[in-house]
Amino acid sequence: MCKVLTELFGLLPVTEFGPRALKLVRAKMVELGWSRGYVNKQVNRLKRMFRWAAADELIPGSVVHNLSSVRAIQKGESGVRETEPVKPAPVEWVEAVLPLTARQVAAMIRLQILTGARPGEIVLVRGADLDRSGPVWVFRPHYHKTDYRDHAREVYIGPKAQA
Repeated sequence: MCKVLTELFGLLPVTEFGPRALKLVRAKMVELGWSRGYVNKQVNRLKRMFRWAAADELIPGSVVHNLSSVRAIQKGESGVRETEPVKPAPVEWVEAVLPLTARQVAAMIRLQILTGARPGEIVLVRGADLDRSGPVWVFRPHYHKTDYRDHAREVYIGPKAQA
């Protein structure tokens, strides 16, 4: 992203970088074959860089305000590459790997498959964190992927996973 930015606008004073320039940077990323999601992430990163500079009073806040008017590329826009959805690995592949892993890692992989938990949650499971009051145990991670949004997360551990 920085390479594209500097190639196109490296000598432009930052106060003159506006929505049209940002759209040209974005168009160059699309021209390079970057996917829609990746382009949007890089444009957001660039906007955050400008926001940081404004927060430290290195640039006028009006620059950030103007850049915020540039919307993300929407799904289905012509000329923008879309990526295929990431699908889970086939169970046969996972089963083939299990004998090659440490016993503890294999148990964690099996628990992940049976519960739908994320890998980062599985490594946090401790007996003290389990609610074992019912036939299905409940694990509530102290920290999880959507914690910053104040979403609650519960991982249900049924009889097979308990075994």
